[in-house]
Amino acid sequence: MKRRRLLKRAAGVGATVTLLLAALTSCSGAASGKAPSITAPEVFYLRPVGDKSGPRDKDPFHFSADDGKTHTGVRGPADHTLTVDVLPGAKSAVALREGGTCTGSSTHVTCEVRSDYDSRSDGGVSLVAAKGSKPGDAAVVRYTYADRSGKKVTARTKAVVGEPVVEVLTAKSLGGVRPGAELSRPIVVRNTGEVPVRGLVLKIGLEQMEFEKRYANCRYPSFYKGHITVCEFPDLRIAPGQTVTIQPALRLRAPRTKMYASFSSEARPLDMGPENGGAMAGGDHGDGPALRPESTTAEKGTYAKGGGWTNVVLDTHADYSVSDVNLYGDPGTKRTFKLTVRNNGLADAGATEQLVFSPPLGMEMVKQPMQEYDEDSYEPSCENGAFVYTCDIKALEPGETQTFTFTMRLGDPGEGTLTLRDKKPTQDWYVGDRDPDPSNDKAVITVHPDD
Repeated sequence: MKRRRLLKRAAGVGATVTLLLAALTSCSGAASGKAPSITAPEVFYLRPVGDKSGPRDKDPFHFSADDGKTHTGVRGPADHTLTVDVLPGAKSAVALREGGTCTGSSTHVTCEVRSDYDSRSDGGVSLVAAKGSKPGDAAVVRYTYADRSGKKVTARTKAVVGEPVVEVLTAKSLGGVRPGAELSRPIVVRNTGEVPVRGLVLKIGLEQMEFEKRYANCRYPSFYKGHITVCEFPDLRIAPGQTVTIQPALRLRAPRTKMYASFSSEARPLDMGPENGGAMAGGDHGDGPALRPESTTAEKGTYAKGGGWTNVVLDTHADYSVSDVNLYGDPGTKRTFKLTVRNNGLADAGATEQLVFSPPLGMEMVKQPMQEYDEDSYEPSCENGAFVYTCDIKALEPGETQTFTFTMRLGDPGEGTLTLRDKKPTQDWYVGDRDPDPSNDKAVITVHPDD
């Protein structure tokens, strides 16, 4: 089903218990899936007592249990047992907090659960740093799940007080970049958290740009057609307060016929587990040199938790033009006509322009251009206010046109106007299309008497 396209680069996630999810471990009694199983994080991090700061976009703590039986979609009674224990020797680091149908103490909780328990939807046990704990303290938490027949399975996770907080040196925008030029950008990462970063994942994403060099220890997932790379440094340790620079500097190629491009530099601890459920898995390694982290002094600039996007404004322009339209007929005559916008180049400026159509007085709308926003669902392509139609122009390659088709009843002879204009800027780096020839940004639509 077709849907509206939404550009979405970042979304914050909040959770009462702020945890970093690591690689998941699934413990099961049989590969057939007919034995009970638990899926739980292998490692997660807890905020110290009273501290609500931490890394951006944290995944909330999550685990699930299943008895392995075939379920019909109708959930049965809560006749399975889930037990959570803080193992001896580390009780001063982590405390259990029960909820839902769970009861117990800060170190031992028992829950009566259904056969397909999920902590996200069913609630239950959460973990918090124990009073008196300090960053670096750790505990092992054990889960025991039993089905109706008494079959049991266990899983364990390591809980660590404090979090590694990865920040990446970013620039909001780069201007004056020559079309087709090579950009060399260093990747600088620092840890502002309370505990060390143990392994690092670096993800670079490109829009309208290309990788000039593909690195040997980075993967290029085929689904993203070479516009995303994932680089892993499993042996890297970044102590709290330490900064590292990834060498050599990242080499990117700017587009030749675009006005705007962007790239992202994002980093996260490796033990947070696969991003987006493993969507970035796979891909061939590059044939260039291997990237290597080097400890450095902190560079001046803006650091963003987890990283962010940099917008690139190319030193080029687009020349949009609109042409006169002549209509002939007596008042009341129905006419269908096209308003055509053309990009004369040099570059594609993206969806930065609008066509403002003010019809001659006396015209009456019969049919206006429509666009499909969902399957078999349509809406007008142009906004109408006070009988002035404002039409968003899509991204046009040099030489490409876009046409808006109207059907209207003519009034008395007269003139209307067609005007091209930049959209209102939404960011301070936005420069519109830098149209070098404003004379062709205006035209007239004229109603002539029928001879």
